[in-house]
Amino acid sequence: MKLYITALLMALLAAFALAQGQATQKAVVISYPKDTPQSVIDQAMEAIKKAGGIITHEYSIIKGFAAKATEQALETVQTLGQHNNVLIEQDQVVGINT
Repeated sequence: MKLYITALLMALLAAFALAQGQATQKAVVISYPKDTPQSVIDQAMEAIKKAGGIITHEYSIIKGFAAKATEQALETVQTLGQHNNVLIEQDQVVGINT
């Protein structure tokens, strides 16, 4: 019985430590000007995926996508898109009433 409780406590501590070690992800919308090559956008999406983020939506009306990513991944996207005027904004609900 003692071994079971000890193993359970160790598993809980490991799960807690793992949760604390994960970086916080932010929901963002990343957009580019109309003349931006698709390869630049694909490169940015790949950088987010490699950093452990996820692409939540790819837009067809504008050149861009929505994602959940760490601050470090967003800095990488900013650097990759600096020659293409990348715009990174917090993803949020917008309404006409306050």
